[in-house]
Amino acid sequence: MQPELVDEFIKQDQAFREVLKKVEGLRADLKTSSALLGKMTPEEREPALAAQRESKVSLKSLENSEQELRAVVHDIAMRLPMPPAADVPDGKDDSDNVEITTFSKPTEFDFEALSHYELAENMGMLDIKRGVKIAGSRNYLLLGDLARLERAVLNYAIDHMLAREFELVSVPTLVNRACMEGTGYFPGGEEQAYLAERDDLALIGTSEVPLTSIHTGEVLDTSVLPLRRVALSPCYRREAGTYGKDTKGLYRVHQFWKVEQVVLGPNDLDWSLEEHKRMLGHATDLMQALELPYRVVNVCTGDLGQGQVQKFDIETWMPSRGNYGETHSASRFHDFQTRRLNLRYKSGKDKPKFCHSLNNTVIASPRVLIALLENHQNADGSVNIPQVLQPYMGGQQTIS
Repeated sequence: MQPELVDEFIKQDQAFREVLKKVEGLRADLKTSSALLGKMTPEEREPALAAQRESKVSLKSLENSEQELRAVVHDIAMRLPMPPAADVPDGKDDSDNVEITTFSKPTEFDFEALSHYELAENMGMLDIKRGVKIAGSRNYLLLGDLARLERAVLNYAIDHMLAREFELVSVPTLVNRACMEGTGYFPGGEEQAYLAERDDLALIGTSEVPLTSIHTGEVLDTSVLPLRRVALSPCYRREAGTYGKDTKGLYRVHQFWKVEQVVLGPNDLDWSLEEHKRMLGHATDLMQALELPYRVVNVCTGDLGQGQVQKFDIETWMPSRGNYGETHSASRFHDFQTRRLNLRYKSGKDKPKFCHSLNNTVIASPRVLIALLENHQNADGSVNIPQVLQPYMGGQQTIS
């Protein structure tokens, strides 16, 4: 939490409520005095009208103050973070995240292993130089079998989620400001987004944004919950503030593909926690099928996003980095996003409640390609294709 922001919110909200009370009181007084005018004598009416004119001037001034304070309170409220869950570890940054589980051991080789970009460039399947020529830094071209492998892993991820009864949705990748604000990316994340200012639209950095925003302003019937949806989309991030960081290869790029899972469900803390674990399991099952070593970390308070109550990251072993690299983030928000989107549900004549929202990466590329190439490489420079992906590659077992 940010105590100074909370203190400022309380201070400004109190000032707003005091002004609002005066505005409402003055409006009521004017309404009452107007009703009495018809019963007054001419001698009584003139001073009453003069008093009304003074009250209207005062009211106009108070209404201006009310509007200004309302905007201030709204701006602060849009930046207030959610309180973290009790079992979120305290910490300042990702170095304080806590490992909670691992799968397989980091890959070891009896030959000199290559990085993903060395492997791919040697095979003529990655062209960073011409990607940069076309679109600037942190861009790339995938060619031939590597482009096919990317498509294979994305298609496998979709089928993986369809088998778990998620509904596939094709979503817009340009969205309005209300969607970005509703999901918590604005205000504060504008520097990371590519904006189409002429149309007041933004390119998405994840399909979480349109998927979560579909029912903005609606009251859903309880019977349709939970809504479990998945989307494949191109994603765009400016990576502002990362100059000179992860400049080699495909780890930090401006455009990538992602399969994202989003769930909207009842306003129930126990249900939300269980669904969070279930969504994390969808992703870890997929990583195990791809035969990739990974660990899951419980993200600390200092590394949580504004609206996240809790987040589990999957970090996959990447030999060229000599470490695990983040490939997935599973988050639950309780009603943080749905309040901003005014997304509610009800049963019969019950009072509407705000839904809970959750999301998690299913797979993101090209980052997953780093792990696939580096962990499954052979001494001759070829790369084994995991068995679950071979049907998507026409039965092909290796790329070389």
